[in-house]
Amino acid sequence: MPAAVAIDHVTKTYGSHVAVRDLSLQVPTNSIYGFIGPNGSGKTTTLRMIMRILHPDTGEIRVLGDDSWSSANDRVGYLPEERGLYKQMKVRELLRFYAELKSQRVSRQEVDSWLERMGLLDWGDKKIEALSKGMAQKVQFIATVIARPDLVLLDEPFSGLDPVNGEVLREAVLDLKRRGATVLFSTHDMATAERMCDFICMIYQGNKVLDGTLESIQDSYGSDTLRVRLDGEGVDFARLPGVLKVTDHGRFQELRLDRETDTQGLLARLMTHGTVRHFELARPSLQDIFVRIASPETEEKNHA
Repeated sequence: MPAAVAIDHVTKTYGSHVAVRDLSLQVPTNSIYGFIGPNGSGKTTTLRMIMRILHPDTGEIRVLGDDSWSSANDRVGYLPEERGLYKQMKVRELLRFYAELKSQRVSRQEVDSWLERMGLLDWGDKKIEALSKGMAQKVQFIATVIARPDLVLLDEPFSGLDPVNGEVLREAVLDLKRRGATVLFSTHDMATAERMCDFICMIYQGNKVLDGTLESIQDSYGSDTLRVRLDGEGVDFARLPGVLKVTDHGRFQELRLDRETDTQGLLARLMTHGTVRHFELARPSLQDIFVRIASPETEEKNHA
């Protein structure tokens, strides 16, 4: 089965600035593919190239098996980071309009099913301008998927939502996959990416630096993270043998270890300083990997 999106050696520049550099990736059909990276890393530019809003300078992009300029437009839904709806339109009217833009006619029952799912059924005959920001964001999500697209591109879909609405939207995204769609979304929420994504790609300064399943990405780093909670004082964790970095999380400390560190010896040393309440050797979280790559300290080393 061909990839839903295939990007082959794509570069995009704005003047002297390289937004995306020689990017190649494959988004498998019927998967949830997470796009992560700091602001300005090239994520939105890549999504806009997939949507044919922008042309790549070099390289090729195939969308649902087609590389033509108007490829699969009616089969792709796009939620841009810059939200925007026609404020004078009523909610049901707007959703039917967006479906018709994709050559689809939807019944009132189908529209109301989405509105009920998003907790907006009572707002169907209200104008967009009457909605709160969170409500409008959920309406725009419905507008993105109301035409039942095969490929859904979501740019920061969970940004600004409270936990309850974030959970509603998360379940809706998972249901798109259950129905056979492919979902590609960008996010700064590493916990959400860990929970939802079959595959994760990280772009940093226009370059792809990670691509694969969460397990394969974590495996490449190994079990070099130690989470410790100690009842005791006077421990300078940074001076312990084999400890490369210490992150203080308040209730516990997270230590990044050298690969050759004797963890049993480290445990024995900690026990001389107090009661060890928690001692867990683990692979780094996606959040930790993100910070390792994109932190100012790393950038300084890269430019040294």
